Amino acid sequence: MERGLTAETKAILISIGNAAIDPSLLPEDLKTTATAGPGAGGPSFFIYSGGHRVRLSLNPDSSLKVIPWKDGVAVTKEGNIIAFGTLERPLCHCPQQAYITVSERCIYNCKFCPVPLVNGHAKTIDEIIGMVDAARTAGEITAISLTSGVAESPEKEVEYMVMVVAELSKRYELPIGVSVYPTARSSLDLFAAGAYEVKYNVETMNPAIFATVCPGLSLDGILSTLEAAVTIFGRNHVSSNFIIGLGETDECVELGIERLAEMGVITNLRPISAHPLRKGDIMVKRSSSYRILRLTRKNKEILERHGLSALKAKTMCLPCTGCDLVPQRDL
Repeated sequence: MERGLTAETKAILISIGNAAIDPSLLPEDLKTTATAGPGAGGPSFFIYSGGHRVRLSLNPDSSLKVIPWKDGVAVTKEGNIIAFGTLERPLCHCPQQAYITVSERCIYNCKFCPVPLVNGHAKTIDEIIGMVDAARTAGEITAISLTSGVAESPEKEVEYMVMVVAELSKRYELPIGVSVYPTARSSLDLFAAGAYEVKYNVETMNPAIFATVCPGLSLDGILSTLEAAVTIFGRNHVSSNFIIGLGETDECVELGIERLAEMGVITNLRPISAHPLRKGDIMVKRSSSYRILRLTRKNKEILERHGLSALKAKTMCLPCTGCDLVPQRDL
């Protein structure tokens, strides 16, 4: 059956995460390359249809094929069209936002993340301003989102991010979201500088898995700063990425979402794929479309029971929706 993007068809695409596409369909201005997190390093593209958006990595050997279809493109699997839409232009990493990685390097060694192995560039404030200006020139921009590794120490990273946010908030009347590894003062200082939202990622709520995949980080520390952040930024403006596919049970996911929601934090479930640079470091399993749908429905149920809404988030992953099935936006 030919369908545009729905929650169900998007879940299928996310469960695979990549697609082959004829280069003639994808000029350079429609490509983007992530520089942070588990997906860093590979080119990808966005498809939009019916209020849904999905980001797919380029993979010539994928079981998904993107072909020309009517006024846009269709995604086929085993020769059958399973979704269609239009290719969407990313302004800066994602559509409608300037989503910028400040430090493309990290002193920590989370086993799912390639960033510690690539030792990338730490951007200057002038470079960041230039990227925001370029995004504004390219199209309508609704938010500035900043993420970062930890170039030297969490404290120094937050200190620099505060300087970046302060400069950007003076120049642009746009909501600014920040995702960093938190410190005791990060929420207070980022809010004072002009940040509108924060995202501190728990990565997983299974303590044993966390200790294995995120050596040197503190899950308890992240949870305490998330709870404190809600008192500063307010409900619906604090979120956390929760990776699925690291070996956690569905019960672990549901209990984790519940605990975060009790704090006033919105959980963003992030399916993970193995990164080539991390081969041998970690075993991951891409979640099935059924699991993605089921856990997202549970996430929605828990959020609504606690009076939370992903629709009120204005920056970062929750409004973008490209990598995840987002409750209340996709379902």
